[in-house]
Amino acid sequence: MPHSSNRRDFLSTVSLVGAGAAFGGLSTSLLHAAEESSMPFKISVAEYSLHKMIGKGELDPRDFGPFCKEHFDVDAVEYWMGPFADKAQDLAYMDEMHQKSEDAGVKGLLIMCDIPNGEGDLGNPDAAKRQLAVAKHHEWVDAAKQMGCHSIRVNARSQGSPEEQAKLAADGLRKLSEYAAPQDINVIVENHGGLSSDGTWLAGVIRSVNLPNCGTLPDFGNFQTSPGVWYDKYKGVEELMPYAKAVSAKSHIFDEDGNESEIDYLQMMKIVTDAGYHGYVGIEWEGAKPESEVEGVLLTKRLLERVRDQIT
Repeated sequence: MPHSSNRRDFLSTVSLVGAGAAFGGLSTSLLHAAEESSMPFKISVAEYSLHKMIGKGELDPRDFGPFCKEHFDVDAVEYWMGPFADKAQDLAYMDEMHQKSEDAGVKGLLIMCDIPNGEGDLGNPDAAKRQLAVAKHHEWVDAAKQMGCHSIRVNARSQGSPEEQAKLAADGLRKLSEYAAPQDINVIVENHGGLSSDGTWLAGVIRSVNLPNCGTLPDFGNFQTSPGVWYDKYKGVEELMPYAKAVSAKSHIFDEDGNESEIDYLQMMKIVTDAGYHGYVGIEWEGAKPESEVEGVLLTKRLLERVRDQIT
């Protein structure tokens, strides 16, 4: 599958400067060196924002990139494996999806992987099942490479005490990252419930893996560590940003002034940019009102643009 010159230039930039870089710096100045501009950050759209439309058959996943270009005027997207979970090895399908995005002037940044519990638990206490989970992710590393993406987003599910889970998750992540490294693909972990939503814990896991292509994808809204228990979202994002290779701008509800009612976006984006991150921030709309997912994404985009003007 041919890749764009931008992709080759980006990989070349990382390769040339990576050898002399400190581990923490790779997530910011180096990873995004080929993508930085005068703007403090850029805006992309995560496919999960439109999962209801896709589920109803109103949007073919292969048309996701062109749809985002037409309706949101963005030049980058984050794919979600959900709508094409059985297509990772379907070269024709993946090529068509990639080509449609390329033709529309849209690049894929990453693939969000949600492999079912058990099969996909990179921190499974059973060594054989943990290895199976690593293997299940291999095809998505391959798909990300084929699609011109820089990363796959994974989860860090496990069982046991926090210390045991940290050790198990680090083992699975390390093995997967070692597989992904020769393909110049990053393995990035989102705070996605349970201990992964504890910023201190997840940052510790990434430090334990200690590989330059293993990092985080801080999500503004996913900080519920257990039913009814929430980790401080601003503290969590700040703890995860030193290892961030992508950022997810979660949104649920807006007030009459166009602000997200549960998240102070100005405060959050200052945390992001103060960490030295100037790459893409992916819109992930998960709200119920407005019922239109398109309008939800547009509300989030307008807010991000307003915040960007404030911190320029």
